[in-house]
Amino acid sequence: MKPAKFEYVAPVTVAAAVEALLAASGEGKVLAGGQSLLPLLNFRMTRPAVLVDLNGIKELSFIELRDDYVAIGALTRHREIEQSPLIASKLPVMAAAMRHVAHLAIRNRGTIGGSLSHADPAAELPMLSLFYGASLLVQGPSGRRIIAAEDFFVDALTNCLKPEEIVVEIDFPILQQNGWAFEEVARRFGDFALASIAVSVRRGASTIEDARVAVMGVADTPLRLKEVEGQLRGIAIDDQMPDRFSELVTSSVSANGDLHASAEYRQHLLGQLARRAMQTALASEGDRR
Repeated sequence: MKPAKFEYVAPVTVAAAVEALLAASGEGKVLAGGQSLLPLLNFRMTRPAVLVDLNGIKELSFIELRDDYVAIGALTRHREIEQSPLIASKLPVMAAAMRHVAHLAIRNRGTIGGSLSHADPAAELPMLSLFYGASLLVQGPSGRRIIAAEDFFVDALTNCLKPEEIVVEIDFPILQQNGWAFEEVARRFGDFALASIAVSVRRGASTIEDARVAVMGVADTPLRLKEVEGQLRGIAIDDQMPDRFSELVTSSVSANGDLHASAEYRQHLLGQLARRAMQTALASEGDRR
């Protein structure tokens, strides 16, 4: 298979890229890493009139520490995030999750902005943006605006971007934590997750002072479980905590079923992963890699 005919544009500034999308009148597509878009083009599942290639916009690739958050440029490759000492130090759950993103060849080309914009409910980075409470900086004809990650994902493979808007930066707040874990199950390593969970806790002397929980692969969008987080605050830490946490998670999520796994199986997986994740989080040290 090969793509339908399209016009190719390779801007070197974000402003020029936005202008090209505006001129396409809703018939344009953005090319970043191309790991999701190119197969869709080849199967003619999408037929843009104009393809806007962002790879010449060097300003969109960076990882920077800014006060109490880490800023990542939209064109930053998965492999750069996976290998970044800054990410490992400040966003350890992200560092752990990046090893599960597809395969090395894909991580070498795929970008964070592309993954978030593709909005696959079984992809790690959309869930991580919810988990950390990230903000997405996007640029369009009217300038730039900030979108909270929890407002960005509308449905499976659907985001809230306007046709002429481009994600340019993602800001991830640094969590104050001293225990964390990331767990995932896929049929084969590198496949999309059947179920996954990210957990972060701040442990006190005998209770959990704060918590962060997000899941993916079980619904049409990634989910942050704020109700579970609230139930964990102030709860006593004991040997039964992993079991209680598993029950809290499974009771707050109603898993989807599809041709890859039934809803019942996904629900069971999520409970097991939640138990394992809490065990790890409570046993871990804040600087664990």
